[in-house]
Amino acid sequence: MSIREHADAVWRGEKSDNIASFSPGRRPVEDIVDGIGFYSGFGNTIAFQGSGELALFDTGNPMGAAKLHEGIRGWSSDPLVTAIFSHGHIDHVSGMQPFDAEGHGTEVIAHEAIVDRFERYVLTNGYNAVINQRQFQAPGLTWPTEYRQPDLSYRDELTVKRAGWTFEMFHAKGETDDATVAYVPEARVLLPGDMFIWVTPNCGNPQKVQRYPREWALALRRMATLGAEVMLPSHGAPIFGADRVEQALVETAEWLESMVGQTLDLLNAGERLDTIVQAVRPPSHLGERPYLKALYDEPEFVVRNLWRQYGGWYDGNPARLKPSPDAVLAARLADLAGGAVRLGEAALQALRDGDHRLAGHLAELAVQAAPADRGLHVIRAEVYGTRAASEASLMARGVFTWAASESRHLSES
Repeated sequence: MSIREHADAVWRGEKSDNIASFSPGRRPVEDIVDGIGFYSGFGNTIAFQGSGELALFDTGNPMGAAKLHEGIRGWSSDPLVTAIFSHGHIDHVSGMQPFDAEGHGTEVIAHEAIVDRFERYVLTNGYNAVINQRQFQAPGLTWPTEYRQPDLSYRDELTVKRAGWTFEMFHAKGETDDATVAYVPEARVLLPGDMFIWVTPNCGNPQKVQRYPREWALALRRMATLGAEVMLPSHGAPIFGADRVEQALVETAEWLESMVGQTLDLLNAGERLDTIVQAVRPPSHLGERPYLKALYDEPEFVVRNLWRQYGGWYDGNPARLKPSPDAVLAARLADLAGGAVRLGEAALQALRDGDHRLAGHLAELAVQAAPADRGLHVIRAEVYGTRAASEASLMARGVFTWAASESRHLSES
């Protein structure tokens, strides 16, 4: 199957190819047009050659650096003069070492905020390792402490010509605050980075720093005006055809704008976070779009992130402004219920009744009240294992699977 046939099948919903369902298997580098190649990985790389030079947009993840280098070098032997980072996540910036080792003096271009991101990654190295182990169910994952710094950075917009192609770049906020979107006018190719990932926008991730849903929608609207005929995202399949590109961008913006508008209306009305989370829903008419399924992030997480951005951390419940420690509250509730075991039994009953959310609360209270009780950890493992199996989004599955594993380990130790 050619790259265009694959992209068409993904567009029609006949195949999945997104950040949550990546599986390798296609050719290392596939020609989009003469001089533009597409390398599919967990973090795609787009290659440009001309005038005896090579340029890359994104450089993949740490584990795939050698394979990326091999694939690109199988496509072009021209010296790599420039690499553009779409943003500072490690699955986009980590393939430079083999190319730098060639000694061509490659220039890296990125938005200026990427430097602060790399500094934060060093400051929170252990935390980033833990949350990504949990999110991706990768117990051995470690977080880098060294990053390839940009040689050329910009603030708002930057246009350069490299490898015979023009790259019109502008800064955007979305999944990150350091995003670069590029447009290549000679081929009418749009490079959105992670501003389009073939699932609902990743702007609610519960374990990561602030994301920017409103700004994301504005950037998508801007991209939709460029008249691109091909969009090559940094996760998932390409999109071919100006109509399809525009539709994907505009409808993703519409999805975000709806979430933002509903949340801000309720926030401005003085509603509590809990009320808003229960009330806000994404547009139903977009629910079946193959690029707007909640397979990675979730709408309710986006609402919580919007609250954090515009409303702070206080959720409107005064008991949680200066709360009792979790263990103290759990012990008191266990006393009132007749013991922690009663809470565990109630968790199992809620699970049988199909109320998985309530079951989670009760199981968590039970083990907090009696953390050494192996039987309660068996219950907690069952509750969160069931929750993980019933979730569509990678983020929810990751957290619940991790919790189930914790209790399985404690129940057996």
